[in-house]
Amino acid sequence: MSKIVVAIDFSDCSINAFLHSLSIAQTVKSDLLLVWVQKEAAHTDKFSDIAKDPTKDVQKAFEELIDKYQPDLPSNKITFKIRPGKVYNEIPAEAKACKAYMVICGTHGASGFEKFWIGSNANRIVSACNCPVITIRGGINIKRPLKKIVLSIDSTQETRQKASFTAMLAKPFNAEVNILKLYSTRSKSIRQNVDLYASQVERFFLKEGVNFNTIAEESENIPETIINYSKKIDANLISIMTEQESSASNLWLGPYAQQIVNQSPIPVLSIHSRDVYTGLGF
Repeated sequence: MSKIVVAIDFSDCSINAFLHSLSIAQTVKSDLLLVWVQKEAAHTDKFSDIAKDPTKDVQKAFEELIDKYQPDLPSNKITFKIRPGKVYNEIPAEAKACKAYMVICGTHGASGFEKFWIGSNANRIVSACNCPVITIRGGINIKRPLKKIVLSIDSTQETRQKASFTAMLAKPFNAEVNILKLYSTRSKSIRQNVDLYASQVERFFLKEGVNFNTIAEESENIPETIINYSKKIDANLISIMTEQESSASNLWLGPYAQQIVNQSPIPVLSIHSRDVYTGLGF
């Protein structure tokens, strides 16, 4: 298993995301690479606090964090890297450079992450990464094991593609995947597509030995239905495609995915339709 890249700015939210990444790394036997992005300096007074280079403080903070938590990951390594630039550019660049298994990051933080995660910038980091991304809001209980995953199935062909990576994540945790069939129209042919895609995912999970449960929901608001169902069953993770239903393949998050990433109180696993994983025959 290759590295998991964790975006970190030492805010409570990003530390919480790191601790979640640690629990995942322990189970999937992966290295962790912690990445802090130093904002490019603006034109400031050289004597101002803003102009001071925080790199040494950040390096010390990383060393202390690794000293504390490396014993919890005895079979793998926790390392760090400092990159100058913009968060939404540098995190995807590092993930690509080290061929990361996934990226994990908090949705709000102290060093501009909150602004970064609101609006188009949130779309850009999830969209720009060439691997799946888990986004985690603050306040998530790190002690809860990954036991329930919600995987939504809509009428797009791409909706099935997230099954492979979701299975890869579910199996080492012995997690149950809840297949949520979403009917957003009364059209018989479209509803049949949803049923067909769900049955294909079910067969794949059976083949892979993944525990699963299937439920169907009528939905006028897809993000709301997914989030409400996930809360209802007390899920630990929501697995989505970055483009759904009325999607287009581009560098921007689809409208449904954007709403789920920004609004879900439950961690969200976002997977691109261009991400290809073996094992699926479609």
